[in-house]
Amino acid sequence: MVREPLGEEAAVDLARMFKALSDPVRLRLLSLIASHEGGEACVCDLTGPFDVSQPTISHHLKVLREAGLVDSERRGTWVYYWVLPAALAQLSALLQAPAGTAAAAAGSIG
Repeated sequence: MVREPLGEEAAVDLARMFKALSDPVRLRLLSLIASHEGGEACVCDLTGPFDVSQPTISHHLKVLREAGLVDSERRGTWVYYWVLPAALAQLSALLQAPAGTAAAAAGSIG
């Protein structure tokens, strides 16, 4: 975005990711999954920290999966989730200010 304007398809994909992350529960879920030992988490480990029902957690995980931020796999009766590194790299690259700009300089102060 700061090196060249976003194309329509890239903008749609990134907007879907940011929209998914705009909910505090989904943002926390992504963080829990990413920081979980081994880089993946069972859905059974993701329901405890929240004051919402299991179906609500499942809905939020579905939104993260549809946005391309996480993937999942059923193993027996449980579903395991992991963060997709390419999605995080895409978001990070978009938000990173190029070196030598006022935005980059302001971020290094403090």
